[in-house]
Amino acid sequence: MTFAEYAIQPFTHNLQEDYKHMVIKLGSLTALLIMTYINITSVKLFVRVQNVFGVCKVFACLVVIGGGLYEIARGNTENLKKGFEGSTTSPGGIALALYSGLWAYDGWNSVTVVTEEIINPSVNVPLSISIAVPLITALYVCMNVAYMTVLSYAEMISVPAVAVAFGARVLGPASFLIPLGVAIATFGCAMSVQFGITRVCYTAARGGHMLEVFSYVNIKRLTPAPAVAFQAILTSIFILVGNIRTLIEFASWFLWFFYGLGMVALLVLRKTQAHKHRPYKVPTAVPCFVLLLAIFLSVFPIVHDPSIKYLIAVGLMVIGIFVYTIFVYYKKTPTYILSKFTFVTQVLFESVPPSGNRQD
Repeated sequence: MTFAEYAIQPFTHNLQEDYKHMVIKLGSLTALLIMTYINITSVKLFVRVQNVFGVCKVFACLVVIGGGLYEIARGNTENLKKGFEGSTTSPGGIALALYSGLWAYDGWNSVTVVTEEIINPSVNVPLSISIAVPLITALYVCMNVAYMTVLSYAEMISVPAVAVAFGARVLGPASFLIPLGVAIATFGCAMSVQFGITRVCYTAARGGHMLEVFSYVNIKRLTPAPAVAFQAILTSIFILVGNIRTLIEFASWFLWFFYGLGMVALLVLRKTQAHKHRPYKVPTAVPCFVLLLAIFLSVFPIVHDPSIKYLIAVGLMVIGIFVYTIFVYYKKTPTYILSKFTFVTQVLFESVPPSGNRQD
């Protein structure tokens, strides 16, 4: 089940199982089509839509927190005292739990990959992270406290959407606000993730690590339309065959493994190219801490729960090294096929190589 499926599921609980999965998949693909259209059309349109959805998401969070405060005022604190009952303390179990927990906060990395499109990044990137991360952390922690005022541990792990179950218990006739808020929050989150990931693909293509055509921009809208469409196709495949828990663990292992490699690269470059201009800098203690965390989250899950998915992940990295060596390092590319693919893509998306001065 994908994130979009979680948002749609509260509206499909009365349907038969087969029809429910069909509706969920169709709804997920429809949402993906809409966000892809927005990201292809204009960066400014994306910002406007994202701002509206962001405000709605925060409002939904505040509704849940308000309901929790009301329940605490009524004296419903019994579940809060038993919040950590039955918890495991093994390093591997903690690492697997952190995968799901940190996934909710992973949006911080989106701003770091769109530095090129941010005004005055040396100021605004650190400022946005230092303000947004503590604020979102406070909101999410308060929401979890609110859930535990009315839901036991057993109830929280048995329901498909905790927020929806909370709304049904606390908000009464206004409980529809919660599934609506979940849908809005999910859509906004997915759209921002797509925005960030496509910029990674776009930048990699400009550096020669992806097909060159993915570095092209739409001649009218100045958006990386081929990269956005490519990401949408890959996402569609995962929507059709994916399982949310397996995807989170699989993707999280990948993310934290490469976060660790990224920190190693940062430390090496900080030593070997200390005088290079950087849009923004962080204290050395920060990448060192992230590197230690990445090692913990990459090693202990495999020790705690050996699974074929980690073997597949390693296999994909080996394939990636093989592909990089042949097609990037040695530049052994099928020129004729790539030229035809580039031509078709340019025609479909009206895209051209980016100029030195981009505006949107």
